[in-house]
Amino acid sequence: MSKPIYIINGPNLNLLGTREPEIYGHQTLADIEKLCAIAAEDLGYNIRFFQSNIEGELVDFIQEAGSQGSVIIINPAAYTHTSVALYDAIKAVSIPCIEIHLSQPAARESFRRRSYVAEAANGTISGFGVKSYLLGLQAAIHLLEASA
Repeated sequence: MSKPIYIINGPNLNLLGTREPEIYGHQTLADIEKLCAIAAEDLGYNIRFFQSNIEGELVDFIQEAGSQGSVIIINPAAYTHTSVALYDAIKAVSIPCIEIHLSQPAARESFRRRSYVAEAANGTISGFGVKSYLLGLQAAIHLLEASA
């Protein structure tokens, strides 16, 4: 099997299912991980799934993905709008990166319209709820297969 697809989740995503379900839905992060693992396996891939509320841990995981993974799918959550560190980490690794969001940040508060991560990623998928993860997985696999 090829190197795993790294799916990285930022702050407060551990609260999915209970945190603002009208925006983020009722499924938990564990539910999303199971869906992604099944979808990836059905397509012949495996995943590494990670969540942290700590920016430095996310940077460490991005760096690990750069040496041990094939592609990054990242939901940087609130760090989307603030983290030059995540931007730099993504730029420093030589694998593709897809940014995803459950909600549509551009349709929300004005401060959410700037994404540092988008400036480093190959593409962004947002606004499709949990389906954003599955669409991100499809996009990641497309990038992998196009470069093979």
